Formats: sequence, structure tokens, C-alpha cells
Amino acid sequence: MPEGKYAAVVERLRPGAADPGEIIHVDGTVMGRHPGVIHYTVGQRRGLGVATGDPLYVVRLDADRKEVVVGPRESLMVSRMALKEVTWLGDGEGEAAARAGLPLAVKVRSTRPPKPASLIWDNGWAVDLAEPEEGVAPGQACVFYSPEEAHDRVLGGGWIAGTKAAA
Repeated sequence: MPEGKYAAVVERLRPGAADPGEIIHVDGTVMGRHPGVIHYTVGQRRGLGVATGDPLYVVRLDADRKEVVVGPRESLMVSRMALKEVTWLGDGEGEAAARAGLPLAVKVRSTRPPKPASLIWDNGWAVDLAEPEEGVAPGQACVFYSPEEAHDRVLGGGWIAGTKAAA
């Protein structure tokens, strides 16, 4: 980033991302104001500028509405991810595998081990996680691995386009 000023670069790429807006609790309560969604990330706990008796985390960013949505840690849990720009490296046709509900393992954070999941077709590529995962956000990569214990074969991957909260 030029001179470490990432905000200026993002603002050029996504006009309005640095515009101020509201911080909203998942229950709909307006908790305060923020200087721009560009300054927040899903899973962030510190520096929110709002306080309650319990810790709050950034659950979702809505740049179009200029909203930072916050909630308790449980609100970070995701059970399904819609994917885009999927590359399939496994055997056969990937879409057919997804329509059949292919068991595999997925990794959405480089520091976490692959987790059991199923590749599915839900009006497009999607992944259902066997156990909800925390801090998953649109824009992150999702890599598919063989379901065996060693997870020694990459089957493909894509970009997370959207998430569905765990029930």
C-alpha cells in the first residue's frame, strides 16, 4: 500500500466504504456511529466504540447501507457458505458432485485445520459445514480437501459470496 494508507486505496476501489454510518446490534438496536465500514472486519472485538455489559463482535458489514452489525460471539457462527468463482480439481464434474452432496473437508482460515463439510448445489455452489465455524465472511477463500483423515488432496475451492448463520 502506498505509504501504508490502505483506506485511500479501498476508497478508490469501493467509493463510500469510508463514509460514516451506524453500528447496529443484531437485534436491530442502533448502538452508535462509525467512521466507515472500511475500518472494521468480521470477527473484530476491539475498537468498536460501543460498550455493553457483554463483549460484542462485528458480525456483518453492509457497505451499501453503511452499517456495521455487531452481536455476541454466537452470532459469528456460520453453517453454510455460498461460493462464487469455484474451481473444481476433483474427479468428474464438480457441479454433479455438488448436486449429489459430496462429503469433503474445507478450510476457510489458513491457521485452522480442514473441517468436515458437504459440497452442495443450492442455486449455485455452496458448502454445508458439519459443525458451525466462527468468523467466516464474504471475500474469504474456501478450499476443498479430500475427506480422508490426511486431507492430502486439494479438490478445488472458491470465494465466499455469502453466509448463513448457524441455527
